[in-house]
Amino acid sequence: MSALGDQLTDWGYAAGWRVVRALPDTVARNAFDAGARYAARGGGPAQLRKNLARVIGVAPAEVPGELMRASLASYARYWREAFRLPAMDHRKLGRELTVTGIEHVWEAVEAGTGAVAALPHSGNWDMAGVWLVQNHGALTTVAERLRPESLFNRFVAYRESLGFEVIPLSGGERPPYELLRERLRENRVVCLMAERDLTRQGVQVDFFGEPTRMPAGPAKLACETGAPLLPTHCWFDGDGWGMQVFPPIDTSSGDLTVITQALADRFAVNIAAHPEDWHMMQPQWIADLSDARRARLAGAG
Repeated sequence: MSALGDQLTDWGYAAGWRVVRALPDTVARNAFDAGARYAARGGGPAQLRKNLARVIGVAPAEVPGELMRASLASYARYWREAFRLPAMDHRKLGRELTVTGIEHVWEAVEAGTGAVAALPHSGNWDMAGVWLVQNHGALTTVAERLRPESLFNRFVAYRESLGFEVIPLSGGERPPYELLRERLRENRVVCLMAERDLTRQGVQVDFFGEPTRMPAGPAKLACETGAPLLPTHCWFDGDGWGMQVFPPIDTSSGDLTVITQALADRFAVNIAAHPEDWHMMQPQWIADLSDARRARLAGAG
């Protein structure tokens, strides 16, 4: 993207956070729903269709139009809520939301190990973070370095306004892995988006019957610190939010590929249960990557 394109993107997000939060809820809801319907015209985004095809086990052309529309509506809802979330009553959300399986987090905190919560991009993961901050008081996560820098800073400020500690994936004063390890040893909860490798240092796993790469960081952190690796899933439940923490992944083998495969298997079950809420608009599987990106991955391996 050009420098001008980067700047326009930044301005667009800035407008979203300023304007959308000021709109009446009904107006914002109708506007984002209309945007989702527009995006679904002509079959919707091709990459989203390819990704959903793997989840439901059909050819891309056979993905139901109803699922495509529901997926885009879910994605639009995520952004509508993201733009409005800083102005919402976080304490009220912390009281009203319910997280099934949260005892796995509390057990880890009581044991003094901290916890690694690993999530796919599903539902409203920021809302789950708000709940954790309100009920535990601390959450650490990682943010991809976006362009331009002003856009990255805007996303960091957004998540910090929710009470998150945000560590940059690259370009920080200290390596992110080092900081995450420290936080776990301080008995903190670390939340990581974990189904798409952004570093070229991930491991290859089977995901819905095809090879993909997922980050090894969650498994490595759990193995090195003794913190449990907790698969976590978010989805939309009517006008509310569904959130569940699952039992710890077995990390006793110390094998990062085996552990990450077990995490991928849990993700697959959860995503298949709520396919419309998995917001993966980018290539997820190796087969969908460009030749250049596949070559870079081969070189990294």
